[in-house]
Amino acid sequence: MELIDRFRESFGFVFEDALLNEIVSISRLRKVKEGDVLIDIGEQIQLMPLLLQGAIKVMREDKEGDELLLYFLEPGDTCTMTLTCSMGVSKSEIRTIAETDAEMLLVPVVKMEEWLIKYKSWRGFILESYNNRMMEMLETVDSLAFMKMDERLYKFLRDSVKLHGSTTISKTHLDIAHELHTSRVVVSRLLKTLEKNGKIKLHRNRIEVLDF
Repeated sequence: MELIDRFRESFGFVFEDALLNEIVSISRLRKVKEGDVLIDIGEQIQLMPLLLQGAIKVMREDKEGDELLLYFLEPGDTCTMTLTCSMGVSKSEIRTIAETDAEMLLVPVVKMEEWLIKYKSWRGFILESYNNRMMEMLETVDSLAFMKMDERLYKFLRDSVKLHGSTTISKTHLDIAHELHTSRVVVSRLLKTLEKNGKIKLHRNRIEVLDF
């Protein structure tokens, strides 16, 4: 399948043909492995990702170096926080990590402002992306403010099932603790409670979600 057809398939948004041709002609195709860091905190952003395949997690870090998961990017998404930093010529405030093997187009950020003026479809896509990411961050804030840790953990497991398309989650207790901004001991204790309640089954370095 040609790249422009793959782009149309991944992005449900309808773009002008001229814009599609520009995207494909100037962008660079990049494949990454699970766990690869794409953008780190403090980096100058020069390229904006348009995700074709896989999943990317977007993390925030506090002064002590602890991380918090903000949201996931899936096929058809772009990281509008990356866009905000790039257009403001500021350094990245986030870290993006491949949750799965992924493939994306990397577009030079110098084209972003030009396309906002030149293409109506691009303006619509960016505004919709901002709205989607904002709603996801509000959901993260709500879970931190209003949900108990056991509820946050179970929501995290269910979201992971949806993201990966599998009821088996290959993450260690420490991995989950990092993403939920808590301790491994707390996660291990709550996972055992969920198993006792028949919602999950614990295996070595993987978790099976039963009640989905």
